[in-house]
Amino acid sequence: MLRKTLDNLPQSKPYLIVTVIAVGLFYPSWIRLAEAWLGFDQSVAHGIATAFIFLGLLLIHPPAHTNHETRLKPYRLVGSALLIATTLIWGLLELARIDTLTYLMLAAGLITTSWAVLGLSRTQTFLPYILLLSLSLPVGAVIVPALVDLASLVVGTWVGWFGMTALVEGNSITLPYGRLMIVGGCSGYRYLAVAVMLAMMTSILNDYRWRDWAITLLAAAILALIANWVRITILVVVAYQTDMQSDMIEDHEVMGWIVFAVFILPALYFSPVRRRKSDKSLASKASAFTKTGAIAVAIAVILGPVTLTVLQSPGQPASPWALELSGAKPAATSDLPIALDLPESLSQKTWRSGSLWVVLAQNQKTNYSDKLVPFLPQMFDGSLWQLQQTPQPGIRIYRNIMTRKQVVMGQRFQTGSHRSWSYKEAKLLQIPAMLAQEKQFALTLFQVKCNATSCNPAIKKVEQAMTKIQLTK
Repeated sequence: MLRKTLDNLPQSKPYLIVTVIAVGLFYPSWIRLAEAWLGFDQSVAHGIATAFIFLGLLLIHPPAHTNHETRLKPYRLVGSALLIATTLIWGLLELARIDTLTYLMLAAGLITTSWAVLGLSRTQTFLPYILLLSLSLPVGAVIVPALVDLASLVVGTWVGWFGMTALVEGNSITLPYGRLMIVGGCSGYRYLAVAVMLAMMTSILNDYRWRDWAITLLAAAILALIANWVRITILVVVAYQTDMQSDMIEDHEVMGWIVFAVFILPALYFSPVRRRKSDKSLASKASAFTKTGAIAVAIAVILGPVTLTVLQSPGQPASPWALELSGAKPAATSDLPIALDLPESLSQKTWRSGSLWVVLAQNQKTNYSDKLVPFLPQMFDGSLWQLQQTPQPGIRIYRNIMTRKQVVMGQRFQTGSHRSWSYKEAKLLQIPAMLAQEKQFALTLFQVKCNATSCNPAIKKVEQAMTKIQLTK
């Protein structure tokens, strides 16, 4: 293995250099990503392993080159322009600390750095390796809710086929002796990530063409999802047959990986195997660095890390916001119709005026490590309160699955001087706010209980409050 690595080093060296350059260009995000890997969160628990696999494949099985590829034009000037554009976009996202989009720009930065330095043809052969490394990016939070909804739909349908006495409501499955919840841990994201990573490794080691590569990845993703659905269905059946008394209900980690292995190992065994015909003479023909690439990297350094450091200088703290509330009295947050669980970084105050409850949560960005708009997970118990309707932007109706009572909740975001009705908009508005040196954020929440017959009066009251109640200094 060591001899093979040393023999391949001349072919691996250009790609290793490009990787080092890209990590250096976007180092603030890479450092934060490494910290996330070491945290072993569900969405990035495989991050360190993926990074080592990426480096290992570059050393023992570097990207192959053919005579056809060496005849292609490198288009380094185009790659240089894209690298500079990517750096500017990354700098704005990093300034606003929109982490999900910032992490996605790391893959784009590695691609454009390779294009500017090595040319287009060599970047094409490097692309599968970059996509493999992209699996280590913590973007699972974006797709986990969709995977949970899909798993709930499929498992709920399968449970109906078995003829079991069960009430399926969204991601809740109520059995005669208890209730099962399909939550983030049941999304199957871990199985999906591992399956796709194995499929990418197989495709790279066998030098698959793009068509075979895409088919392999699609098959792996489908098998991983089916394995997860089968796992959840087995848990429901076991819970039903044992009256929720089986130990498997609490500890089903091993069972899940066994089911996954039953699906994925045969696919790996029967996947086509191809041996590479090496041609070392091609590796030495292309120079790793050109003047165009060096200039592009230098410009990217100035526009990226250097400019970012200047813009992130701390500013003067501003006075906190207050609400214009007439006739409202301070109240305890624990008494809200829907109990909230907001991040500790937000200072919170609660008021009540008749049937209307108002919560103001705000913060200021005082140093680089802070986020202007903090990460807001599920603000309440999603297993107890289910979304029923969204009558208009910023206003939603939730129903308690135990008491069947309904509550109208409105939300309004203030990012600097910009107002929005959704969390995603508030995150994007961080960019103009930070460029204008506005470093305050506030979330205002309104809650009103519905009456026994209709939620229309509650909706009207929340709508009026969201329009009339303003933030003041």
